Amino acid sequence: MPNIQQPGLVVFDMDSTLITIECIDEIADQVGKKAEVSAVTAAAMRGELDFAASLRARVQLLQGVREQQLETLFQPLPLSQGAAELIDWFHSHGWYTAVVSGGFTWFTERLAEAIRLDAHKANILQWQAGELNGTVAEPIVDAASKAAFLTELAQRWSIPLSNTIAVGDGANDIAMLEAAGYGVAYCAKPALQKVADVSIEQPDLMLIANHLSKLA
Repeated sequence: MPNIQQPGLVVFDMDSTLITIECIDEIADQVGKKAEVSAVTAAAMRGELDFAASLRARVQLLQGVREQQLETLFQPLPLSQGAAELIDWFHSHGWYTAVVSGGFTWFTERLAEAIRLDAHKANILQWQAGELNGTVAEPIVDAASKAAFLTELAQRWSIPLSNTIAVGDGANDIAMLEAAGYGVAYCAKPALQKVADVSIEQPDLMLIANHLSKLA
């Protein structure tokens, strides 16, 4: 059980957790391939596909997207309800906050800056002449990478794993929730709810603070 009165670490997924969109689906919309990419994303989040292979296939469909097209996805920043407030709440209790995503650093960098996250990690899109070239840098940030990042940050900041929390919504977050001392499934797929310590069903991240306050 996490002790919110002691220093701790909370690590969030990004897409459909800290923000309301699935970034790769919205990028695909810029080139008229949203339906095709969304179907693969949904299957991957249900745990039906190998995540790394599905990501490479989806990114290939994004070839030719220009950076200014990505800018439109974050104007305004599509934060989930309560996201900024929850980060402030954790910081007020002396906790570190981070995001780790099977999405892309182009987005996690902007998100981390906007809501003052202490660390971020995601996949790196490859560019050529100002356009996406359809590839992503290796190694892929997948489920195992997400769990490893949480453990790495806990070691870096001398936080016991028992006082770490992981928050996510899809099958790609299972390993991270299992690695953390406490796992939160947020508006999540059934596969993640099965391994979570608590499931938050309403789309308001501050409900996590309410829940943790009751545990104190």
